[in-house]
This record gives sequence, C-alpha cells and structure tokens, in this order.
Amino acid sequence: MDMKEKFKNFFQKKKADAKFKLAGPGHKLSESNVSNSSNSSRKDVPVVPRAGLSEESKIAAEAALARLQKKRDNPSFNTSLAAIQAQVKKEMESERAAASTAATSSPNTEQEKHDTEADLPKNYAASGVFFKCPLISNDILPRDEWKMNIKKFLYEQLAEERGLTACLMIQSCNNNREKIDTCVETLCKYLENIIQHPDEEKYQKIRMSNRAFCERVQPIEGAMELLIAAGFTQTKLQNPEGVDEEYLVFNKDNVESIESLVTLIDALRSAEPIQLELDRNLQVLLPSQAAAKMQLPSSFYALTPEELKREAQLRAEAIEKSQMLRTKAMREKDELREMRKYKFAIIRIRFPDGILLQGTFSVYERYMEIHDYVQENLEHSGLPFVLNTPTGHKLLIEEDANKTLIDLRLVPATVLTFAWHSSVIEEVNQSPNKDVYLKPEVMILVQEV
Repeated sequence: MDMKEKFKNFFQKKKADAKFKLAGPGHKLSESNVSNSSNSSRKDVPVVPRAGLSEESKIAAEAALARLQKKRDNPSFNTSLAAIQAQVKKEMESERAAASTAATSSPNTEQEKHDTEADLPKNYAASGVFFKCPLISNDILPRDEWKMNIKKFLYEQLAEERGLTACLMIQSCNNNREKIDTCVETLCKYLENIIQHPDEEKYQKIRMSNRAFCERVQPIEGAMELLIAAGFTQTKLQNPEGVDEEYLVFNKDNVESIESLVTLIDALRSAEPIQLELDRNLQVLLPSQAAAKMQLPSSFYALTPEELKREAQLRAEAIEKSQMLRTKAMREKDELREMRKYKFAIIRIRFPDGILLQGTFSVYERYMEIHDYVQENLEHSGLPFVLNTPTGHKLLIEEDANKTLIDLRLVPATVLTFAWHSSVIEEVNQSPNKDVYLKPEVMILVQEV
C-alpha cells in the first residue's frame, strides 16, 4: 500500500468513527430563520455555521417533488410553487410602485440615514464565506472555525496514529509554506542520518539549543510530535562544555524497527495540507430580497478594511494631483487592481419568473463553474442556456468556459440574466412545466421575508 492510500484510509477510518464530532449544531438549509451559534471572531456580521442537507430536508424535497407531480396531473391544484410565483408577481409590482414613489419623495432625514447605516449588516448579500471539508465531516463553517476544528481533530488522533497525524499537522497547522518545506527536509535529514549511520551516536542526539533546530524545526507545529513518533525522547544531557542541556535522544526501542523510519520519511514527503472546499452558500431569493445593493462582509476581501480605506485615500490623492486624462488602458488597469481587492464574489442569476439563485465563488474560478452551478439546480437539467451580463454580453460555454470571474469583470458582485439557448426554446415551451426553472428541492429553500 502506497503512502497516499494510507492517508486516504486514515481519513476514512476517522470519519466513520462516531466519536470524532467536531462542530456544534448547524442548521438545516431549509430553515429560513437561524440563530447565531457561531463563535467566529468577526465583529461586522454574525456568522452562522451551516450544515448540509439533512434527512429532514431530503424528505421535504421529496414532498416538494410529489406536490409538483400533482400539479402536472391536476393543473388546478394549488401548490407552494404557485404561491411563490404569486408572491414574486406581487413584489415586482410593488417594486415598480416604490420606484415611482421614490422619484417624487424627499431625501431621507439624518435620523433615517443613520437607521439605514445601522441596518447595513442585515442587508449583506451573504453573512460570510463558508467552506466544506469532506475528509473530516459534512459541516459547513467559516475558514477560521475549520482551522480550529482541523487542529482539534488532528490532536485527538495523536495517541493512536502519531506518525501520520504529525505529518498532517506539519502541513495543515502552519501557514508559511517555505518554513514548512524547510522543516520537512530537516526532519527527513535527521531520520536519514539514523538509517544510514545506525551505530553513530552523534546522529542520535539533537541539541535543542542548536540554531538549525531552533529556527527550522521547533517553531513548526507538529514537528516535535513527529520526532516523538520517530523514537526521540526529550532529556537532559551534558553538552561538550559540561553543562546540563535539553536534548532529543533517539532510542531504537521506541520504534518497531529502523525500517519504520523509512515509512515516516515517505509520509513526511507525501503528506499534503487538509484542503477546504468553498461552499456555494446556495440561496434562493425573492425580488424584494435582491433589490438592495449587494453589500459584502469583510471575509470577501483580500485586504483588511483599514488597508482598503488607506488605499482608496491614496488613489484619490494621486488622481487629484495628476489631473490628467486617463487612457482606456489606464482605466482597465485600475479596474483590475480594484477587483483584485476581493478573494470571493457573489453571483446572482435572475430567472424570467423573477426568482434569483445566488452562489459564492472564488474570483479565480472560471465561468464553467458558474455554468455548472446553474445547470445542477435547473428543473430542465442538461438543456443549453446562456447568461447575460449587465453590459449585455452573452456568456457562452463554448467561448467563455475558461475565463475567470476577473477576466469577465464579474467581481465583486454581479446579477446575470438567464435565458434558454435559442436551440431549445421550442422544446421548453412544449413542456408542461415550462414556467418552472429551478428544481423543487431548490425552490423550497426560498427565504421568507
């Protein structure tokens, strides 16, 4: 069995073990009101842990499918889908009326303005950026919480699987890639020296005050656990100057065999960080919920709020001083620099019935990912469609599949308009549920106002 297979089996075994439950209670995606149960350190927006579709949600989805089938069999049957469509129509009419009223109304008072600013967090397009870690559990959590849970998970495995766990700790619990690589090579050198010179005492002791050890090994979380797994124990010995000092000393009785060190070296060089997957944070919105400006929480930014503010101030000062006409190339350069402030983007897809499907994407993901996201949620799955940008550009899978969100200028937040491809419009119009765009199990996630 190769080392990658050993790591795979390690996670399969741990995930199947019920005693390793890492996160607190999440909430069902079908719930509209969720209490804040997260311990996230973000102060600007309360972050809520989310759980994947539960058995209860799946049952609800099956029930929605059954209701839709009844509608097909009996057009007069009053379904929840019909109620949603009626609500959408009502809201769109209200929006038009509100827009007309706003055009003739007086500006907000200072108090109203203050109230609006105080309510901004509630109007965020998403409460945060969430991730999955299928290797460990089905929980959906912010990155910081996952970092804590991954660390907790690994420390819980040390007693049973110290060697493999230490390798994963080195890769997953430290941030500086260069220092991690240096540590791995140093640890491998320690073990290779013992394997190649089993009878030489100098290779079986590590002076803990040694500069190389202090700089390359000791600061890296998991390194000491690896050395313990390799048969080292910490003890006091006299140094060459006759002073008692802390050493790590190898004892072959602490390992099954010298050959086991070869396995550890292989594991050290094969281990990879435990990866997180970006969760789409799927949301289905009514027009009234999508009408407000798409405010984004700080977790979407590559810079801190303070850095953003300072950068904007410096740019404004530079433009004011230059007082020069900017060329198209200069404007495009500034636009790209602006978009690179963000790590993630909100993409909303507006369907002809007024419903919006929302998802969170990395700014470096490609259009193919948006296309697949829409496709997997469509009732008429598999049929070709196009998405139109606010500027009128039609996004086509043949032409735009490998362009990033930044390339397509879809950062930080964009509403795309859905339309069936001209080749299938007639086929869709002949369908009994031609006015249904999203799957019933997705439509049941419509957030209540």
